[in-house]
Amino acid sequence: MQTLNLYIISDSIGETGLKLAQAVAAQYPDATAHYLRSPFVHTEDKLMSIIDQAKQDHGIVISTLVTPGLGKLASSYAKEAGIPLIDVLSPILAAATAATGVTPSGIAGANHDLNEKYFDRISAMEFAVLYDDGKDPKGFLEADIVLLGVSRTSKTPLSLFLANRNLKVANLPLVPNAHIPDEIYQIDPQKIIGLTTDASVLMAFRRQRMIAYGLNPDTAYSARDSVNAELKYATDLYAKLGCYVINTAKRSIEETAMLILEHLGMDTQ
Repeated sequence: MQTLNLYIISDSIGETGLKLAQAVAAQYPDATAHYLRSPFVHTEDKLMSIIDQAKQDHGIVISTLVTPGLGKLASSYAKEAGIPLIDVLSPILAAATAATGVTPSGIAGANHDLNEKYFDRISAMEFAVLYDDGKDPKGFLEADIVLLGVSRTSKTPLSLFLANRNLKVANLPLVPNAHIPDEIYQIDPQKIIGLTTDASVLMAFRRQRMIAYGLNPDTAYSARDSVNAELKYATDLYAKLGCYVINTAKRSIEETAMLILEHLGMDTQ
């Protein structure tokens, strides 16, 4: 199965770029799309590191940067790196400037109303980034939703998608024999979502990752026995916790998010 690694770079929340990436991926139903979303990019170092990672993954970069200078840097740096970057807004802004004679403001996220709901959303996005990949276990106690899953079950993009619904989400990657933070056992199991996938899908993706890095794809990382062991470890943990489980293998981020919201009795509109 072919893989589309779509990197979305934004100096706001990246909602516009994500929707465009999803529209593109929908045209390739036989490919597996991975949305690697980088919101609130405001420095050159961060921007270049994301593009460097996209190059390693043979990714496609979708940029909605409006901060003066960053958009041009992204385009030139990606060109030097030899990877495709689509600067979504610049051609439209240039045409609008030519039509009106007015210079664009260059304010990131200017289309959002600066109301309490908007700031709650920004706070939720920052929470998702801060507590991504179990960086700080205390986040599990503060979160509205806790996502658990083995590598490549869409934890991070799902966290950001739900954060866009003003929900504080923390996630934890599961590795056999690794310590599970005590905080996981202290929270309401209703808030825990166990993510799983099909072994064949996980194996294929991991092989593609190894190939992208120029490494041998036939290693323990992508071997069926190892993959099955990881998935069983996760399944056993979910049973122990008594949490809700979702298989993400054939579901989009939106579909998985809707299942979570329905499970929690939240508005899906």
